[in-house]
Amino acid sequence: MDLDIYQHFRKDEIPFIDRMRELIGIVESEYRPVLTEFLDPRKVFIVHNLPAFEGLKIYEFGGFQHAEQRRLILAPDYYQPENKDYEIQPIEIQYPEKFATLKHGQILGTLANQSVDRQHFGDIITDGSHWQFFADAKMADYIITQITSIGRIKVRLEKIDFADVISAQVDWLEESLTASSLRVDTIVSDVFNISRQRAKQMIETKQVKVNWQVIEKPDFDVQMLDILSVRHFGRVQLLANQGETRKGKVRLSIRTLRK
Repeated sequence: MDLDIYQHFRKDEIPFIDRMRELIGIVESEYRPVLTEFLDPRKVFIVHNLPAFEGLKIYEFGGFQHAEQRRLILAPDYYQPENKDYEIQPIEIQYPEKFATLKHGQILGTLANQSVDRQHFGDIITDGSHWQFFADAKMADYIITQITSIGRIKVRLEKIDFADVISAQVDWLEESLTASSLRVDTIVSDVFNISRQRAKQMIETKQVKVNWQVIEKPDFDVQMLDILSVRHFGRVQLLANQGETRKGKVRLSIRTLRK
């Protein structure tokens, strides 16, 4: 086993790396495609950077063109997937639009409260009034049966075809950032223009997530393609490291979704 690969990633990413390497091994030994769960951008990045046999193809799809959460098909070079091979089911949320308002966080929380693991559903999207999300096709019936309300709002979930998927609102804004380090408290402080002390307090009180996981250590180092969610402020994704300034600071290309 090539242990050098681990030095390029975080320690907490090693179990995921091992699992993906096992899947790659299955593709090579059994010469057949393998489907992953929904993966966030950081995990997709990791898979693309793992050592693999010559001829391995990696295909990805999340239900629509700009999806963040995607399922990957790892396959021999003979294989050409179709959308149905990703086993993704689009679901629309029917609710009284004239009398109620839904929010992304409410929908995400409701799915989590029904014990639906994050790996079993993808993006939650809206066009301003309609709300849809993408689920593992094997979990779709369970989700539809279990969820009849979101907060106090009565809802009905319906399977839809890909032809009926809405054009999602995309409000991300690409920006540049110069930061003294890649510590999560530094990034939160610099992006959202708050003090380092306040950023630390927010992290320690579980108000900051990295790739949908709560982070409680202010000195946690973020990596490229990580998505940070900061309660009451919004989200930021690190896109690329543009090198250091003369004073040793880091130039970053980022995108933000501010509240």
